[in-house]
Amino acid sequence: MTRVSVFSSPLLLGFDHIERVLDRVNKSATEGYPPYNIEQLGEHRLRITVAVAGFAEEDLSVNVEDNQLVIRGKRDEDNSHRVFLHRGIAARQFTRSFVLAEGIEVRGAEIVNGLLHVDLERPVPQPKVTQIEIKSAAKKKPQTRTIDIEPDAGTRS
Repeated sequence: MTRVSVFSSPLLLGFDHIERVLDRVNKSATEGYPPYNIEQLGEHRLRITVAVAGFAEEDLSVNVEDNQLVIRGKRDEDNSHRVFLHRGIAARQFTRSFVLAEGIEVRGAEIVNGLLHVDLERPVPQPKVTQIEIKSAAKKKPQTRTIDIEPDAGTRS
């Protein structure tokens, strides 16, 4: 089955990267671990909160990779001496990715009571207007070509 793209209009130029981003988001949206919240703290501020119970600060990493916020958790746990009758607390490694819009900046991250908070800010975009000069082919001056000839080139023997 052929998929019809919203961005297939010839009037939408340069939006093919958005389609790839949407495909990437669609693939990662089905994962449910670890749970997270996204909240708006102000008009231009966001906070992503990820439940990372049992992970220490050194077990976590927060990176921005190609306009993508990537949160990873990896725990090295020695369970050889522990016997679990029931294990309901997930402690597996994870990677959680969030695609960031152009211009969104990560302001910081902190861990509080088993929750990792990552603060984001979207700077206010300044309107940009650029005047493009229109050139006319009729106004161009024809190029003049000159040929340099030595004065006595033909009289040499």
